[in-house]
Amino acid sequence: MKKIKFTLSKENLFRENVLSQLLKQGKVGAETVIFLRNRNVHLSFNKQKNSAAAWTLSGNIRLNVDVFPYDSEIDEPYLLSLIVHEARHLQQGLLTALSVYGELDAWQVGFNFYKEMTGKPLEPVLREIIDLPLNWSRVNLKEASRLMKKYSPGYRIDLLPLYPIQHEVIWGLTRKEPK
Repeated sequence: MKKIKFTLSKENLFRENVLSQLLKQGKVGAETVIFLRNRNVHLSFNKQKNSAAAWTLSGNIRLNVDVFPYDSEIDEPYLLSLIVHEARHLQQGLLTALSVYGELDAWQVGFNFYKEMTGKPLEPVLREIIDLPLNWSRVNLKEASRLMKKYSPGYRIDLLPLYPIQHEVIWGLTRKEPK
C-alpha cells in the first residue's frame, strides 16, 4: 500500500508559523489568532500598490510580496502588527472597515500592538494617531485622516467616508453623530 505524503503549501506553512508567533505576543496576539482560526482566514502573497497588506472581500489577508516575501522573518513586529491591523478590519465588517472610523480603529490596534511588542517609541505622527479618541466626532476623524496622510502620503484615506456609509447617510440627513 502506497503512503500518502501530506505537505503544507508555502502559504499554509507561513500562516501557521505566523499564528504561532502571534500567540506569543500577549492578549491581542492571542485574540487575533483565535479570530483568524475561527474564520479560517488565509494569508496569501501578491503585489500591491501603496500597501504592505490588505484584507479581501472573501475574508482573507494578502501581504505585499515585495515587502514580505515567503522567506520573511515571521517574528518581524511590523509584519505581525499588519496582520493584527487587517484582522481588525475583518472583525469590523465591510462597512466599518471602509471608513476613516474603521481605519482609525485598525491603526490604533495595530500600532499599539507594535509598540507593546517592540517596547520602542513610535514616530510622533503615529503617537498622535493612537492618542486620538476613537469616537464619532467628524473633527476628530478628519484629523485622523490628515495624520494618516502625513504618515503615508500615498495612502488613499481621502477616498473613504468618515463614518461607515450607513451612518454617513444618516448624518447627511440629520447632522447627528452616531451613538
